[in-house]
Amino acid sequence: MADNSVSFVRHDTIPQSPPPASEAGVVKWLRENLFSTWLNAALTIIAVYFLVRFVGFAFPWFANGVWDANSIKECRDILAAAGKTTGACFAVLVDRWDHLMFGFTYPADAYWRPTLAFVLLIVAILPVLFSNVFSRKMLILTALYPFIAFWLVWGGSIWVPVFILAAILATMAVFRLVEGLDLQSRYILAAVVGLFAALGLAYLLYNGAKELWFISQSIGTESTFNAIVSVVFMALSVFTFIFFIPMGVFVGYAIFNDAEGGGLVTIVTAIATLYLLLAYGLGPVSSIINSIIPIELQAVPSRDMGGYMLSLILGTVCVSLSIPLGIALALGRQSHMPLIRGVCVVFIEFIRGVPLITLLFVANVMLSYFMPPGSNFDLILRVIIMITMFSSAYIAEVIRGGLAALPKGQYEAADSLGLNYTQATRLIILPQALKISIPGIVNVAVGLFKDTTLVSIISMFDIVGIIRGPIQNSTDWISIYWEVYLFAAMVFFIVCFSISKYSQWLERQLATDHR
Repeated sequence: MADNSVSFVRHDTIPQSPPPASEAGVVKWLRENLFSTWLNAALTIIAVYFLVRFVGFAFPWFANGVWDANSIKECRDILAAAGKTTGACFAVLVDRWDHLMFGFTYPADAYWRPTLAFVLLIVAILPVLFSNVFSRKMLILTALYPFIAFWLVWGGSIWVPVFILAAILATMAVFRLVEGLDLQSRYILAAVVGLFAALGLAYLLYNGAKELWFISQSIGTESTFNAIVSVVFMALSVFTFIFFIPMGVFVGYAIFNDAEGGGLVTIVTAIATLYLLLAYGLGPVSSIINSIIPIELQAVPSRDMGGYMLSLILGTVCVSLSIPLGIALALGRQSHMPLIRGVCVVFIEFIRGVPLITLLFVANVMLSYFMPPGSNFDLILRVIIMITMFSSAYIAEVIRGGLAALPKGQYEAADSLGLNYTQATRLIILPQALKISIPGIVNVAVGLFKDTTLVSIISMFDIVGIIRGPIQNSTDWISIYWEVYLFAAMVFFIVCFSISKYSQWLERQLATDHR
């Protein structure tokens, strides 16, 4: 009988069949994202309808745009001669591009300086943003960039930023030196630093009490509001005068008592070193060197700066300063020392409870009252201080959330390795907390960059101030709105969207959701 049970064995695989048309390509994406349900399909159709209507309305306005004209009247004449009923007057962007970018009083022959500073900014941040692509040696340019940009934009002697750089390097050396001291030497240093800090704080509070009393007497009582403000400043003056000695003694004792941990005495010593170098060495040393080796650019006062350049300066500087200040405030709010924790809590809650526009008015009007008579406190510097304070308070809360998210075992692991507070915070705690806090920090940074346009309220001619002032008030471009404001929106959108997309990429690289 024949055996017919021989099985069939295939030696090659069957080629895969193509997926159904509804499960691949554009059709699948449309079905899953735009037409997944009846409600989504209806909303998609409505959105497409309004989008088509908007494009049909806006496209002729863009397509008929006039790029070569000297005034808005000339633009309208050109459109009328061509028989067009609508069209944008983009000629204002060509005619006033220098004002929109650099302000209307920045020297025209010095435009290359902020332009070069912007190009160097892009090169300087690349090794920070993409450290896995660019060489770490490029971080040298990143560290030098603030001093180069300061000299390029403001001009003056090159030895001023060089001395500031040398002072910062000396401060870092002092920080490392104090951090590595043995316990006995640190106790001796803490006693000396605590004594001088107590005397210095008491002196500052005493002078502050006198300044507050002077302000209270200068405000007057012509109205109910003035009388209330005068009483408030008078109460602050009395409070400061009563406690200026106890506060000094308390701070001095806190520094001495923290000698074993070493964090507070290290930070105070470094800050004191930087202050002494800048306060008493910057002017004389830079002047002497410049008289021997004069290297200067034309000095440009801050009042001559404006346009989008001013927004970039404020955004870049304030974000760069607010992140380390926010870190310090977040760490201070979690400190075990009541004074430091109390100061940080009061600062954060007060700043977060006050609108930014109020702080800008304070910077414009009242901050100079706290300076010695005859001193010239630059307006841009005042605005930078206030915006930095405002954003650092929000960043502090974001970072505090990151610190609170860390398990207690991380702190215990640092203690088990024998690390002091400064080393544990720098090497173990902060890297993890900052990684968790990336979305919140980026959110604050984007909001801060857009909020720089508020400086136009205090008569600073950023790009919005230029549009509202010299451009719209000129006879050539009076009553022009859409073209210039769309341009301002576009340049802000490019920067903010780039920051947002980079933060999303960085989160994917660091995998902050599961590490």
